[in-house]
This record gives sequence, structure tokens and C-alpha cells, in this order.
Amino acid sequence: QTMQRLRALGMRHLVMLTGDHRDVAQRIAKDVGVTDVRAELLPADKLTAIKELQTQYGSIAMIGDGVNNAPALATATVGIAMGGAGTAVALETADVALMGDDLRKLPFAVGLSRASRTIIRQNLGVSLGVIALLLVTSVLGLVQLSWAVVLHEGSTIVVVLNALRLLGYRMR
Repeated sequence: QTMQRLRALGMRHLVMLTGDHRDVAQRIAKDVGVTDVRAELLPADKLTAIKELQTQYGSIAMIGDGVNNAPALATATVGIAMGGAGTAVALETADVALMGDDLRKLPFAVGLSRASRTIIRQNLGVSLGVIALLLVTSVLGLVQLSWAVVLHEGSTIVVVLNALRLLGYRMR
């Protein structure tokens, strides 16, 4: 179910990098819907695989929980450590830690990060647009300084209210 939700978010390539035996890895991959399995890997092999995947696909997110994953977590565009069961090295190396060790929360985290990026862009657009407008109109004398301050502070409230929408974020 988690893999299906990740695919619905646009992730086309789901790859398993594991040090486990190939037959076991392939059975698990088939059960959960992973598209590519690379098994019996040492930490250096996982690092090499991440670099190859970045060359092939661009941005890469990697999830890991142990010392063997730390170099690959550090190299991935986004390293995600499984917090509760993860080692200190994995947690320190990763960019994100899922503290509950529940992969079902990963699609929510991805969706929330995308919504956050959208709101950040909107807020930057509003902020910079208002500043540019006020700068031009103040220099030309079309708006008095007191009104420029009121409009600027009003835009700040709009930006804050827009960001607060993230508190109500729900997966679709």
C-alpha cells in the first residue's frame, strides 16, 4: 500500500538495495512492489548504486537504518533514516528521520514537503511582489510611507496565514 501511494505521488522507480541474500530480497520486493532489486551489497556497493541511480534519474531519496547505509544516505539527495530502530550513524547522516519506524508515513512526509515547497514559493512571490510594488510606488510618490508600511505589514499577515494552511495538510 505504501509503494502504491508513493507511485501515486509520481515516484516511478522504487529500488531495494540490500545486503541480504538475492532470493529473499526478490521475494520481498515482489510482495511489496519494488521495481528493481539489488541484493548481497556491501556498503560501498550501495554507495555506488546510489551514484548510478542519481546519474540515471537525478534526485534520489534513500531510506536506511544502519551503519551499512550511512555512506549511501549521505550521498542520496535526501537520506531518510528509520529513527527508532536506526543506528546513531544513520540518524546523524540522514537528512530526515522517521522516528516511528513506520514506512506508511513516508507518503505523508513526501506530500507535506511538496505542499511546503509550494507554499514557500507562493509566499516568496507575494513578499517580493509587494516589496517591489511598494518600492516603485513609494519612490514615485504614489503611496505615502505610512500606507506603504500598512500594506507591507498586511502582506506579512497574508504570508503567515498562507503558511498556516500547512497545519491542516491531509494526504489526498
